[in-house]
Amino acid sequence: MSVSPSVPVPTTASASSAAPASSAPTQADLLDFVRRTAADTELIATLPLDPEGRTWVRLAGPGGSEAWLIGWPPGTGTGWHDHAESVGAFVTASGELKENALAVRLPADGWRTLELADDVDRERRLPAGKGRSFGRHHVHEVLNESTDLHAISVHAYYPPLPQIRRYSRVGQVLRLEQVERPEDWQ
Repeated sequence: MSVSPSVPVPTTASASSAAPASSAPTQADLLDFVRRTAADTELIATLPLDPEGRTWVRLAGPGGSEAWLIGWPPGTGTGWHDHAESVGAFVTASGELKENALAVRLPADGWRTLELADDVDRERRLPAGKGRSFGRHHVHEVLNESTDLHAISVHAYYPPLPQIRRYSRVGQVLRLEQVERPEDWQ
């Protein structure tokens, strides 16, 4: 999967902070922010789309959070990952995304391979205007399964992402493959 570099996008009034800068935003604050930002059609239209790989721009999030506007070409996805100690939210602004998630709390550190129970898989279809918030150590993958349409989404995380842990999955076995730090994606 190729990824285009981020380009600056001005933050509009609809993407302004709902939480005061001095207080940590909650999952509800982040969800409110990504919903309002995803509804800003003028901002969404500024995202450059690449037919080969995901594109993104960083946005100013509420209360010191990290926020991103992401473009998803047909057939692309994130792979299994989590956002470590950060809580987050995302909303599809255009197109449709699918989220596969695990309804299980993973240990924070000290493991490489886990056997998952049979009943931990969750699937959500998220058309334009739909999204969700999530807590710490939420393991998921996000996909644009369309064969011909881009999807665009807005994401926010607090605290700003200290790391992303990437996993491989074969059947019910989840394996930690890589830990990325902010310098790897910014």
